[in-house]
Amino acid sequence: MSLTRRTQIALAGVVAAGVAAAIAVPSLTDDTTDQKNVAAARDTDYGPEPETDSNLVTQTDQISTLATATISPDTMINRARTWLTANGGHQVPYSMQRVWKDGYRQDCSGFVSMALALGKPGLNTVGLASSSSGVTKHLSGTSQLRKGDLLIDASTSDGDFRHVVIFEKWANTSHSSYWAYEQRGSHGTTHRTLSYGIGKDNYDPYRPLKLSGSSSGGGSSTPSTPSAAWPVLKNGSKGTDVRSAQQLLIARGYSIAADSSFGPATRSAVTRFQKAHALAADGVISPNTWRTLLGTR
Repeated sequence: MSLTRRTQIALAGVVAAGVAAAIAVPSLTDDTTDQKNVAAARDTDYGPEPETDSNLVTQTDQISTLATATISPDTMINRARTWLTANGGHQVPYSMQRVWKDGYRQDCSGFVSMALALGKPGLNTVGLASSSSGVTKHLSGTSQLRKGDLLIDASTSDGDFRHVVIFEKWANTSHSSYWAYEQRGSHGTTHRTLSYGIGKDNYDPYRPLKLSGSSSGGGSSTPSTPSAAWPVLKNGSKGTDVRSAQQLLIARGYSIAADSSFGPATRSAVTRFQKAHALAADGVISPNTWRTLLGTR
């Protein structure tokens, strides 16, 4: 199985064990069960963020070293995803004045700096957007967006309420909304659909210069097709994948033990789950059942 598949399944199991209500979503977090477009009601509980000369912001004499090492878009997204469960199975809480255990500031730009593996405690949004920082380049339009790009509101003309989010993929074929990772006030780390930058607002698209190589499904509006990369679990299977599946089933309300052993009780729960979701009720967790359990179908 590829790392992406195994990471997705493992993270889902961890979240299911600790926050059952968080599971029926592709993001494996607690804030994407409503897949509505939320940009129409812009959050107002973030900002103003620390300014460039603050000791909570990476200083200008360190900026020249930030873009020397490159990472792939998939690695960036995986780094962003870690904050969904880094707080004992919960998301990292939001703060403009505190740094997380990894040394990065717990606000939106600190979160993006962490995902990009920039210097600690992280740039602010102005630093991320500034050409003089050498961290990003401005894109001509949102049609160019691909996995790992940023939507940044670095304007200081609207009460200094600045923000940045990480673009993952388009949420629909009309490209009117997209899936994004963000660190936002009162919520912490989230994965949800947004439309910042689509239309007239202060958000502009940027591409991090640290990103290299191609991204798998960066601009796709749908998950990749199931393949043999998904583990096939059935009666007699054992191991961590079985435990993750059991935790997902428990989060859905099925009374079974998360004992890493696929026995009759687990098979019965799988069969009932499949029937409830119009899947082939064979008691085997194959790609379609995995995708439905993970909420990515």
